[in-house]
Amino acid sequence: MARIIIAEDDEIVGEVVRDALIADGHGVGLLTNGKDALNVVKKRMPDLVILDCNMPDLNGLLVLREMRNSPALCDIPVLMLTGRRGASDVDIAYYEGANDYMKKPFDPDELVFRVQELLEKHRSDKLAPRR
Repeated sequence: MARIIIAEDDEIVGEVVRDALIADGHGVGLLTNGKDALNVVKKRMPDLVILDCNMPDLNGLLVLREMRNSPALCDIPVLMLTGRRGASDVDIAYYEGANDYMKKPFDPDELVFRVQELLEKHRSDKLAPRR
């Protein structure tokens, strides 16, 4: 079981993501804006964060940037789940430090699969000896 924070301002999308991840055995928190999500991430240190790009108060890319600039948060895997579909949007997200990028609409089973991959990679990276 992993602790996952979702920042998604679309209630239906957020519930679909939350329900799929809970069904897979994860503990999930759902927030509707980037500012609240960043505050919770700072306090609860989740195993993974899922961010929408377009949110009130603080968009997903700014949350991601804040996380990557914080020594305490910089290693948390981040999946961008967004309606932004352009190649430049994907490039910007990866440049800012996203570990993965999914476009809406999405398949909940694929989302769960990609979350599992990110969590496994993060665990194996933490176990790998540092040089």
